[in-house]
Amino acid sequence: MLAFLVQRISQAFLVMFVISVIAFAIQDGLGDPLQELVGMSVSLEERDAIREDMGLNDPIYVQYARFAGNALQGDLGISYFYGKPTLQVIAEHLPATLELVIGASLIILVFSVPIGVYAAIRPQAFLSKFFMGISTVGISIPVFLTAIVLIQLFSIGVTIEMFPTDTGWGTWLNGALSTDGGLPSYGRGDELTHFFGTWNSGFFSWDGLLHLVLPCVSLASIMLPLFIRLIRAEMMEVLQSDYIRYARAKGLSSGRINFLHALKNTMLPVITVGGVQLGIMVAYTILTETVFQWPGMGLMFLEAITRSDIPLIVAYLMVVGLVFVITNTIVDLIYGLVNPTVKLTGKKA
Repeated sequence: MLAFLVQRISQAFLVMFVISVIAFAIQDGLGDPLQELVGMSVSLEERDAIREDMGLNDPIYVQYARFAGNALQGDLGISYFYGKPTLQVIAEHLPATLELVIGASLIILVFSVPIGVYAAIRPQAFLSKFFMGISTVGISIPVFLTAIVLIQLFSIGVTIEMFPTDTGWGTWLNGALSTDGGLPSYGRGDELTHFFGTWNSGFFSWDGLLHLVLPCVSLASIMLPLFIRLIRAEMMEVLQSDYIRYARAKGLSSGRINFLHALKNTMLPVITVGGVQLGIMVAYTILTETVFQWPGMGLMFLEAITRSDIPLIVAYLMVVGLVFVITNTIVDLIYGLVNPTVKLTGKKA
């Protein structure tokens, strides 16, 4: 375990070094910082003096060394727009993004496992074919389109009049196809519970939960079809294994075979893919937060690009990269705990 942690920490520093180099190099392509800091009335001599004070005239390697040294101390610059340290701005927006990721992850976990297992155990059943068809459609639909459709159906509402209303069944069908709307489609709501100082959450109030429904379902729609199909495919492969045939020959119950022996081995690749997808979901929140105007890191990042807030853009890239590194390390640890035959060094016992 200790050797694995040392190895992973070393790899994490290497990955973060590469990310820092890329983030630092991006700064030059995003524009001149002086244009955001000073007005048009500032003379050329004053601009040169400010540039010298900021160290922008130093060689590129000196600038990077200063940037890396400040980053190791937790200083990623001051946001041009907010006038505060960039990490403080990100910390203020991070809880909103974590709410979406946690809510979407719960939806994925609750629905993907039972549906995937059922589709593997009964592949020819009508429900299995229905779920597989829906998952194919779900993978093909972009998240912003899903969000817009959900807003139309469950926030604005729709009225369907496809059938004649002179009969009772026609009226009933029209009503069944219509929706009244009413779910919030903007922001996080007003009833937020404070925790960890300045952090707040809508998980602990009814109004906050209502505001979470549509954004979380939209975000989950990206990964849910993928996990359903992944669990089904892995489960079907495991069910054809020799040890499963041996368990059946011993007379073990189908429930014990499917949910104790087969499902455990099915979850190994799912955990690996899930950890990577969890980090990707943080990036996907950009589209979801834009549609629902959710005040999280994704919306903050887009606004920073619009305002050419270079320090905030760079800090966002560094933080997201760190999230990926931490997530992958945790996934590797969980993988070793779930399957004791796999050592953390990558060799089988």
